[in-house]
Amino acid sequence: MVRPPASVSPYRAGISVLLFLVLVGLASAGPAKIPTEPAEAVVAIGDVHGDFDDFVAILKRVGLIDAPYHWTGGKTTLVQVGDLLDRGPKPREAMDLLMSLEKEALQAGGRVVSLLGNHEMMNIMGDLRYVTAVNYASFADANSEERQRFAYQAYMKWRGSHAALLAELPQPMELTEEEWMARHPAGFIEQREAFGPKGSYGKWLREHSALADIGGVIFLHGGIHPDLAKMKLDAINAQIRDEIKTFDATKQYLQDEKIILPFFNLQEITAVVQAELTAALKSRMPSDQQRQTRLRQFLGYGEWLSVKVDGPLWFRGYDQWSEEEGAEHMGKLLEAFQATHIVVGHTVQKGGRIRPRFGDKVFLIDTGMLSSYYPGGRASAMEICGDAKFTARYMDQQVVLLDSAVSSPGRAGSGAPAGVAVATNISERPAVLPADGGICLATATAPQ
Repeated sequence: MVRPPASVSPYRAGISVLLFLVLVGLASAGPAKIPTEPAEAVVAIGDVHGDFDDFVAILKRVGLIDAPYHWTGGKTTLVQVGDLLDRGPKPREAMDLLMSLEKEALQAGGRVVSLLGNHEMMNIMGDLRYVTAVNYASFADANSEERQRFAYQAYMKWRGSHAALLAELPQPMELTEEEWMARHPAGFIEQREAFGPKGSYGKWLREHSALADIGGVIFLHGGIHPDLAKMKLDAINAQIRDEIKTFDATKQYLQDEKIILPFFNLQEITAVVQAELTAALKSRMPSDQQRQTRLRQFLGYGEWLSVKVDGPLWFRGYDQWSEEEGAEHMGKLLEAFQATHIVVGHTVQKGGRIRPRFGDKVFLIDTGMLSSYYPGGRASAMEICGDAKFTARYMDQQVVLLDSAVSSPGRAGSGAPAGVAVATNISERPAVLPADGGICLATATAPQ
């Protein structure tokens, strides 16, 4: 052991050793924890739908990433409210980017909050109606044709052993190899594996919540129906997580019982389970009551909170309500959850503009980023400074939607108190500012 110089007192030597041990402990610690204090700035982005290029463009515009796609947002919180997937050409790239930014933001003292949308839930459950051939192709590799052939052989073997079940299907499944291959293109099997509980994207998505409360502002994909006001936000998130676990467990049970194959989509699973129940009723053999009960319970998934039309991932009331109806409901919802505002995506806003509603208590931020699918859509983000200033950011301009710190009369009919500058009519484009320059990103600390 090296002794300290004679001129150094034992007390000072002890302090030095202690500091050294502290530094070693910090260096060996795991990833930084998500900060619990309010963020200096929050940037919320709506539905991406595989439009990776415009997603990157708006992230650069608001100063959260640089040209090589690394985090430059410092202590900012980025919230993406779901629907990264489907329709557009590059959902994998969008997910890979957020997965990378999650780690980099934590190291810089910021965070990335990626929420579940209805399309994330659809991919988890195998509802593939909006997955395109290009999406499947992005999962293909040199062995895809071989996997495809083995999967078809497994399917034909399954058909041969389920004659009674197949007879009860309301619509026949694919009968020819050509038809089966067309519905299961190269990359299909890999896509299904990737979104499973053990898949790279499946594991990541299953870690996400449906709702987040950040500084009194609630973020989610669709909206909170008034009937859910009696629940706590944590309870809503927990129920949706439990529903995903129930689905995963039931699908595994169906595979173990040889009722389905691993790559069956949700529509196929549903039809097969219904046919299995019908075939069992017609059989004169004694039935397995526990099995029958489990199958019937699965068929009730349409009423799950994560799936039903007025659940948090699907609800569109904030777009459809009248101002009077919405103001009444919103007052009760915000009081129940002790929140100041709610921010949602899911419903594309006309004109490609972020839309405040109900006295600026709700902000609808899905502006149809994938403009090739949504004519007139465009990339956008909403910056929130504390809970006082809400600014819409577009590629060519930024618009202050609400600034509680500005002392000016509210517009007539806005529902806002005097002294709050608001934007109730987006077409007026109030407080339009230059596109460059952040609203509160100037306070963000760049990564060291």
